[in-house]
Amino acid sequence: MSPFLRIGLSNYDSGPYLPSQGEVINPYCAVMVKEAVESGKMYVQKKPTMYPPWNSTFDAHINNGRVMHIVVKDKSAEMVSETTVELKVLAEKCKKSNGKTEMWLELKPQGRMLMNARYFLEISDAKNIIDCETEGFFSLHQRRGAIKQAKIHNVKCHEFTATFFPQPTFCSVCHEFVWGLNKQGYQCRQCNAAIHKKCIDKVIAKCTGSAINSRETMFHKERFKIDMPHRFKVYNYKSPTFCEHCGTLLWGLARQGLKCDACGMNVHHKCQTKVANLCGVNQKLMAEALAMIESTQQVSGISWETPVEDTSKGEPLIEPDSGGEQPQEQQGHQVQIKLTIEDFVLHKMLGKGSFGKVFLAELKNTDQYFALKALKKDVVLMDDDVECTMVEKRVLSLAWEHPFLTHVFCTFQTKENLFFVMEYLNGGDLMFHIQSCHKFDLPRATFYAAEIICGLQFLHSKGIIYRRMFFSVFFFLHRDLKLDNVLLDSEGHIKIADFGMCKENMFGDAKTSTFCGTPDYIAPEILLGQKYNSSVDWWSFGVLLYEMLIGQSPFHGQDEEELFQSIRMDSPFYPLLQIKEEKPERRLGAKGNIRQHAFFQEINWEALEERKMEPPFKPRVKSPSDCSNFDKEFLNEKPRLSCADRTLINSMDQNMFSNFSFVNPKMEKIFS
Repeated sequence: MSPFLRIGLSNYDSGPYLPSQGEVINPYCAVMVKEAVESGKMYVQKKPTMYPPWNSTFDAHINNGRVMHIVVKDKSAEMVSETTVELKVLAEKCKKSNGKTEMWLELKPQGRMLMNARYFLEISDAKNIIDCETEGFFSLHQRRGAIKQAKIHNVKCHEFTATFFPQPTFCSVCHEFVWGLNKQGYQCRQCNAAIHKKCIDKVIAKCTGSAINSRETMFHKERFKIDMPHRFKVYNYKSPTFCEHCGTLLWGLARQGLKCDACGMNVHHKCQTKVANLCGVNQKLMAEALAMIESTQQVSGISWETPVEDTSKGEPLIEPDSGGEQPQEQQGHQVQIKLTIEDFVLHKMLGKGSFGKVFLAELKNTDQYFALKALKKDVVLMDDDVECTMVEKRVLSLAWEHPFLTHVFCTFQTKENLFFVMEYLNGGDLMFHIQSCHKFDLPRATFYAAEIICGLQFLHSKGIIYRRMFFSVFFFLHRDLKLDNVLLDSEGHIKIADFGMCKENMFGDAKTSTFCGTPDYIAPEILLGQKYNSSVDWWSFGVLLYEMLIGQSPFHGQDEEELFQSIRMDSPFYPLLQIKEEKPERRLGAKGNIRQHAFFQEINWEALEERKMEPPFKPRVKSPSDCSNFDKEFLNEKPRLSCADRTLINSMDQNMFSNFSFVNPKMEKIFS
């Protein structure tokens, strides 16, 4: 077996401007794989130099002493920057990150490049291939991570996404710098306008990147009565100057950009056609003035159309902490009990991912064991997942009384991490158990499926939850249902876990369009970019049921592209239960009463929901702290928190997580 890496290079950042080098135009990569000779004192290139296009992939086999030398050149074929990577070290990083990794390569003398790599085992022995086919080549032998498309904030036709700026960047609204190293802001995918996060509600001009002369833009100009074109002329800047549209530095020694004769706005040549006709208009001051007028008109009972679009039509930027105001009694619980990481002893690591880690933790002096989920704030911020984290906290805190959902006892935070203190389910997850028995028998799969249905229907139902003197109405989609996220307690009952991809406020005919989920479980409508509702969870449920009964995934592919094509085109046979329905409105679970299906005729639903049905399988659990039902790969690692990016943490606005801390009233019983 000869292991190899599949490597992709993208997102080259040339770094700060150097007059001696000039602007890098049309950069490309030259990749040279070299072998170590004379005990590593010299490296010899035996294969031709590769010139992989950006965002493409190439393969490199892993041998001792083999390195990859990457050279970035410009259109004149002159070297701009370079770096050297040891393939063996890169392979080790992939192994520690579920077979793949993504990292920024620091280049010399300056610049950086985003590289992603996947680790593969190439099977060359024919006997191994036959054995694999005999035992089920597509068997469920490894865990599969979830993916999520970058969140898009649609404001005035702009498509803003969270962006980390590697260099000082100018906000196009308030005309101030986005301060801090690697500071996060928003940048439009169409016109490249860069802004602070706080300035997103002050944008008054519609995006010109893709519709500068469209009918909608012309109507907007006529209605809003602001159409003041700039009078740009080429200008020679004698000092460092920033573009007031995309926010980056104007490169070059002469004729670096354009300057408006009227208002003095400075822009790149490439940004001229993307600048809105707002010559002499201060967007920040005008937005504040219009907001003040709006509030005055509302007090007077007069309708006024604000210049900033209502973002509630899409997903809110930061959603409120709960469905209504919490009573004083509930707030009192949060004040009375305050936990920190120092109150826990970390015994074992149960799992990890790009988000952070999950530990088996003991509350000191209580003999109580919990699953402690630690999220890294820098990763949450970089992935623009602050809202998703708050949604996960709300789902856990509101649904703790349901028997088939994971319960949370409290949440707290430090400067670097967010913590969920959840019940410890020592039975392990279904992925762990199916790897040992290849597939579940019919009674066991039916029992698990029935309890999962109860949990899903609870999440999908629009209900009123009475708790501590207040009501809360909610409606959720799970969107990441899979074997890894279904856990067993010590008695053998299931619990649905990991609500990080939930979508709330899906009332009535409401639909959403975020591309997210684990590739094997993603519904066709998500792949096609269509809006969807709770029916996507029933598609995932169908895939999960297929895996429990057959022991392999219904869809296959060597990469994500082939897998997604298989999901859209293939029609695998589902035994006993026809759930594979491409039309969401006709999918079993979304249409009709799935509980009345003949597949569940042996299920007493009332007894099931009261946990009175005897589970067909009881996991082997020796003690409350037993962790034998979890992967040894994680258990063998030291239980310690990951180091965060100190620079990013220090520049972070901690107020974004101000409403995160929560204490479940049940936590009082542990201290009493």
